Amino acid sequence: MSVCVVGSLNFDIICRVARLPRPGETVAGSNLLRLPGGKGGNQAVAASLAGARTVFVGAVGRDEPGQIMVAMLKAAGVDVSGVVVFGDIASGHGFVTVSDAGENSIVLALGANTALAPAHVTQAAGVGHKVMMAQLECPIATVEAAFKAASGAIKILNAAPAVLDARSLFPLADILVFNESELAAYAGVEETSDIGLIVETARRLTSFPGQTVIVTLGAAGAVGVVDGAVVRVDGLVVEVADTVGAGDCFCGILAARLAEGACLREAMIWANAGASLSVQRAGAMPAMPWRAEIRAVLAEAE
Repeated sequence: MSVCVVGSLNFDIICRVARLPRPGETVAGSNLLRLPGGKGGNQAVAASLAGARTVFVGAVGRDEPGQIMVAMLKAAGVDVSGVVVFGDIASGHGFVTVSDAGENSIVLALGANTALAPAHVTQAAGVGHKVMMAQLECPIATVEAAFKAASGAIKILNAAPAVLDARSLFPLADILVFNESELAAYAGVEETSDIGLIVETARRLTSFPGQTVIVTLGAAGAVGVVDGAVVRVDGLVVEVADTVGAGDCFCGILAARLAEGACLREAMIWANAGASLSVQRAGAMPAMPWRAEIRAVLAEAE
């Protein structure tokens, strides 16, 4: 069964620094990298490498970064027939700063992603996919159109980056995925690492019985909440090189396993293991792990 990802492609320009700069501060960087990324593209590659037949719908400009990103998707086995190429808009770019501790800060110039319209997604979304997944680096109206067209699909909204107007999309999704800061932003509360408070806040954001809310917790793993049940997946101890794209990796693998019929707990365990691999590598799209690698991590953890 297939996964359809509607979302963004951003060409990442990544600079390594000893620590992230404070407001108004200049710090010296090193090891400049230019790598394909974007939440949608990252998730599509992660889903495909995890074993799902994956279709990507997004937009790029008619420029070199756009060509590189589409080529990377193809190389990962992703169907790119739904990618729109604009001749008068540049491809999206992400300007990423990564500290020696593995923390990152990102500025996006979304470019062609902002021109992805409902008309571009409705046909691809309505062809019987098992899972439809979207994020918020494309227009809210476009995500809404994709979800409404994807009748019968499991709809996953990775509500990232936090865009408060996107709360209108929550009732359309079967599964909502946040990180801790996004959860706090949408709920209007202070960010916390207390699991009890996270679960309580997640329940507040559900729109209907049976809707699942998953909160990724970085090194601490992830927690899923559905009605009265809580699914807790502990983090794996690894040496972190770069956290860029880790949440996207989690989402893509989650979608792939759900498309195969896995239960929520199993899908989250796989997603967590895959994300633990991605943070050990530089970049976003190139850091996504293969299915066999995830299997090996899970076997070692048993």
